[in-house]
Amino acid sequence: MNTVSIAALLPSRPPVAPPFNLGYVVGLLVILLLIVLAFFFLMRKFMKDTSHSQDGDWSHPKADTENPSAFMAASMQGVIEKLRAQEKELARLHLLAQERAQESERLTEEVTRNMPTGLLLVNATGAISSTNPAAETAFAIRPLRYRAYKEILGADSDLTRMLTACLREGKTFQRDEVEHMTPDGQVRRLGVTISPIYRTVRNSVRDVPEHPVSVALDTKISGALCLMSDLTELTALQKQIRWKENLAALGEMSAGIAHEFKNSLATISGYAQMIRSESKPGETRESAERILDQTRALTHVVTEFLRFAKPLEICYESVPIRTLVEKVAEELHEAIPECAVQFEGAFEDLPGDEALLRQALLNLVRNGAQAAKETNSSPRVTISGTIEELGGRKWQRICIADNGPGIPEPDLPKIFLPFYTTKSDGTGLGLAVVQKIALQHAGSIEARNRQGGGAEFLLWLPLRQAPTPSPIVSRAARI
Repeated sequence: MNTVSIAALLPSRPPVAPPFNLGYVVGLLVILLLIVLAFFFLMRKFMKDTSHSQDGDWSHPKADTENPSAFMAASMQGVIEKLRAQEKELARLHLLAQERAQESERLTEEVTRNMPTGLLLVNATGAISSTNPAAETAFAIRPLRYRAYKEILGADSDLTRMLTACLREGKTFQRDEVEHMTPDGQVRRLGVTISPIYRTVRNSVRDVPEHPVSVALDTKISGALCLMSDLTELTALQKQIRWKENLAALGEMSAGIAHEFKNSLATISGYAQMIRSESKPGETRESAERILDQTRALTHVVTEFLRFAKPLEICYESVPIRTLVEKVAEELHEAIPECAVQFEGAFEDLPGDEALLRQALLNLVRNGAQAAKETNSSPRVTISGTIEELGGRKWQRICIADNGPGIPEPDLPKIFLPFYTTKSDGTGLGLAVVQKIALQHAGSIEARNRQGGGAEFLLWLPLRQAPTPSPIVSRAARI
């Protein structure tokens, strides 16, 4: 067969100018025909050489080596079987990888759920996409997921401003402390660490002459990760330690000075009594009376200060709190008859010094009655008790509430300081002594204003004394 005969076999075409070169196509066909003939010749020779080696092999079907089509079909069948085996292996590996991914996801969820640190994941739209139980406990809100962080935290809170700065500007905050107000009015101290989450974005660039389209990698903020720890108990415990250190230092420093004052006042009082007894009625005797009145007042202040400064010796015994509250209510009613006193709730016996606890309760109810009497025509004091289980311990909570004007907000952080008073005739040591008694009983005291008006004092006392000092409960001792 030659080129002319092949060209003669080609179909005739109308006399139109071909879109391509005819000689080039004919040459290409000749080359393809020669390649096919060479392939069949080599395959035939290969079959003859391998036919003897397969005569005794009955495990595989024999292909018809005389028929190239049958051989090709058998070869294709073998390739298909290999592909099916590889497909099964790939399916097995895919299933194994999927199981490993699911196991890793379950492990990640378990770690996130059981970690003591609160986790909050906020996406770029401001919605909370992931959280854990520790974060829900810190915020006292359930559920948190799929809600806007501004709705949960408040639009003007410090934590909201920090998350907004992280999402917009990519700022990172490490070990910062913020305050969070829970829905029930509790103030919690949180230690937070906030960092942005970036994702890689591919951008197409078309302004390069050599390359019409090029790809540039860019990073964008896709969310914010917030880790938080509830430091309320730790902060309260630190305050307790500072208060005890201050009280100890104050007692050591002022005990000697107070005794000297008391001795000097006794001398002044003695001379004033002599002047009064030897003087006739008139200006001199009246001056001596004024000196005696002032020395009595100063002696009272020094005595109260010494009582506050000296260490308390607690004689632990089982104190019936309900009976003690009844006695305190009777004493208040006798001292201020126009004030109505009522008590309610649960009270249990606890270890402590009954005389000191009576003094603390009497100071609290007397302060409440005096404040209510000044601004209310029907003064009322309520003593209520509840049993709380917080921090792994049981606590007796005693709430003394009044219907007075309340405590001014600037005075709330100062009312337990020694010598700080808003009364003209007060010494400023009554609430300081109450706080000292509470601390000596491993408890705490806090003051706050009521939403309906008036103030309330919350006294927390443990129902069982621990051998070592325990952290204060999270809802107490904000003083």
